[in-house]
Amino acid sequence: MSTTSTAIQEISIAHSPDSDDAFMFYGLATNKVRVPGYKFTHTLTDIETLNQRAIKEAFYDVTAISFHAYPYLQDKYTLMACGGSVGEGYGPMIVASRKLSLDAFKKTKIAVPGTLTTAYLTLKLFAPEIETAVVPFDKIIPAVVAGEYDAGLIIHEGQLTYAKDGLVKLLDLGQWWREQTGLPLPLGGNAIRRSLGAETLLTTTNALRDSIQHALDNREEALAYAMQFARDLDTSLANRFVGMYVNERTLNYGPDGREAIKKLLDMGFERGIIPHKANVDFVG
Repeated sequence: MSTTSTAIQEISIAHSPDSDDAFMFYGLATNKVRVPGYKFTHTLTDIETLNQRAIKEAFYDVTAISFHAYPYLQDKYTLMACGGSVGEGYGPMIVASRKLSLDAFKKTKIAVPGTLTTAYLTLKLFAPEIETAVVPFDKIIPAVVAGEYDAGLIIHEGQLTYAKDGLVKLLDLGQWWREQTGLPLPLGGNAIRRSLGAETLLTTTNALRDSIQHALDNREEALAYAMQFARDLDTSLANRFVGMYVNERTLNYGPDGREAIKKLLDMGFERGIIPHKANVDFVG
């Protein structure tokens, strides 16, 4: 074996199979962005599975996570300073098949996409007493339409498509959060294993930032690649969805974005939703 092949460091990356993550990782996944001495491999899995796996076994070097999951895995992972999905006055939505008052809604059982999602944390900040049932995120709209639940908490592309299924919006939690705090709602980010060491942490984080910049600079090609993961969206809706969650703030959270991550997790801890105090730190 030649010495050059042994010098290649492989970095395993896991993210969710949706258009915004695919857009973000387009540069790395297609080798348009390369880093000498590094090879990046990609695994696509839904976000709640990634949250659980990162907590249980710190399996991937880089993993997409819900910010709600961070306090549970902060010993093994730190946050990358780029790659986040942040809602600027919008975010996960509570939808129903008919208009309900928010008081009536709080007495219902709501389908949620996982108890480690940021959507779930924000819902519990809004309505601590609400009863929930975990349903895979892409089955929530059909379950509400079928009358299995009075309401559902939707993430991902469902935020743009719920109306065509005859559902109505009861509340946008990103809007509610902004009214409460004046801050954007940080939903998901990328975490990287601390054990990789300072140099690899920084190199990998910079590679992701380059990948995001490449996609933003080559939007048409990156969007065409992302379309294969755009469930139920045409190109214009996919473009809109990607624009909501991959933008300048994905390159850099900014001071208010970082503050929002800390505030969200502190509030979760203070209200007894999260058992661990979050020590939020960033690389890159």
